[in-house]
Amino acid sequence: MTAEKGRAFILKAGDGGAPETFTAVAGLRTTQISINNEVVDVTNKESGGWRELLAGAGVRTVSVSGTGIFAGSAAEEDIRDRALTASIDNYEIAFESGDRFSGAFQVTALDFSGAYNGARTFTLSLDSSGPVTFVAA
Repeated sequence: MTAEKGRAFILKAGDGGAPETFTAVAGLRTTQISINNEVVDVTNKESGGWRELLAGAGVRTVSVSGTGIFAGSAAEEDIRDRALTASIDNYEIAFESGDRFSGAFQVTALDFSGAYNGARTFTLSLDSSGPVTFVAA
């Protein structure tokens, strides 16, 4: 695996059309994706003192977050509206290699901040709803 540029790690929001078109969330400077698996402990007296887990059980989630500079773009207004309505929409997370994750997500947090001598910034968090797929390039 070769190194990839962080600036090419992009969060894209779907427009809900058929076929769906994805547009980069403008202003992002950092993007992060976390794949989470809840464990189901099946340890019992015969486990010899070692914890045992049930494979494939539990709840799987994917979380996406990012921080950026607010630029007043239509894409940022769209994300704000999605956060205010708590809608579940399709998103795509693309890598420089062409690999990508896609699925339905809800904006779970949208924070704005700004220092008196700096640009207004935002922080965005999304959580998956349903399966998230991975497609290799």
